[in-house]
Amino acid sequence: MPKKKITIKWLTEPEEHDYPAAQSYLSLIYDESITTGYVEKLRQAPISEFKAKDIFRSSGLSLLGVSNGHVEKDREKISSGQELAPLLLVRDSINGKLIIADGYHRLCALYSFDEDAIVHCKII
Repeated sequence: MPKKKITIKWLTEPEEHDYPAAQSYLSLIYDESITTGYVEKLRQAPISEFKAKDIFRSSGLSLLGVSNGHVEKDREKISSGQELAPLLLVRDSINGKLIIADGYHRLCALYSFDEDAIVHCKII
């Protein structure tokens, strides 16, 4: 039986708390000055759109299962028609990977509904 098609709704901008979350994650990979610069560039970046499956492929990350608590909360948001915050993404051209600075759980949740879903994000 085919899955019921779910419409993913998006906020027009990331939530304010997403930027410190991105900074915290990025600070594990880069030094403070680079991290701060990336977060400032993310704040200024326009909203872009990419397919969920392409974001996963370019990040090299594994899909978290729906049993993950954060993923389940985001699945509930999607099912109830709540808007998701756009993802914050950084291109790591040296390593040829995409870094999901914020929004990994949201991406896993929406991917479980539709791998071809269009994801709103800010990317630098």
